[in-house]
Amino acid sequence: MSLLPQEKLAQQVGGYRANRYPLASQLSRAATVYAQALLVPVLLFAVWVISTEQGWVSPQVLPPPVYVLEALLDLLHSGALWLHVEASMRRVVVGYLAGSVIGIAIGIVVGVSKHAERLLMPTLNALVQIPVLAWLPFVMLLVGIGEALKYILIAKAALVPTLMSTFQLLRQQPQRLLEVALVHGYSPPQRFLHLSLPAGIPILFTGLRLGFTKAWLSLVVVELVASSEGLGYLIVYGRQLFQLDLVMATVFIVGLIGLLIDRLLDAVERRVLTSSTPKTRIV
Repeated sequence: MSLLPQEKLAQQVGGYRANRYPLASQLSRAATVYAQALLVPVLLFAVWVISTEQGWVSPQVLPPPVYVLEALLDLLHSGALWLHVEASMRRVVVGYLAGSVIGIAIGIVVGVSKHAERLLMPTLNALVQIPVLAWLPFVMLLVGIGEALKYILIAKAALVPTLMSTFQLLRQQPQRLLEVALVHGYSPPQRFLHLSLPAGIPILFTGLRLGFTKAWLSLVVVELVASSEGLGYLIVYGRQLFQLDLVMATVFIVGLIGLLIDRLLDAVERRVLTSSTPKTRIV
């Protein structure tokens, strides 16, 4: 369907402005994206404020935002927040790295070897179905309730997504890559490093990001059950004292840290994809 003269003129003017003012156009698009992303949080915050001011919900059940802000400021000024954040971050980083490394290693083994796949994958698929919390009593009997318990459960949570993404990366190789590997006589390690890994970076990073999400959730669950420090313990402590403003302030911190780290992994993925994309030169 042909455009009307007015529509053509508007399209030409819009293209002219975008070409002449690229920075302004980018800022406008970014502002639109952020405005859409903030729409739902702003609406939820407005409902929260109105419901507490109008007395629709008891303050003992849903504390007003001012109380939550005061609890957050108290945590910051006392320095207790940084101690709990440091404990949680140490646990999640160690557990996540250990689980990711082990998951990638096992994924390479079962992805490269058909015999290893037939031997290990049925057992791995069965273990995947067991939630982290179900492992807690068993691991607690083996290693106690110390730091080892938290590291093991967090590593288990991060292991599964990275293992499956690595396995899919190796088994979903394009046929042209396999032909290139055969032509050049690549060994399985060379095929993985030079062909499969660069082509499967999006799949691998999807598993890494999902693995971190699982690890972060498992961290909070483990600290809720067996811990004397950390963000999960802080939530339990606030609930025991019926300080729901402290609970909500800690939940906000947990969500904010998880979001920031996920954005960091997304930025790393985009940087790796950009640097691994071959640049063609016109001779």
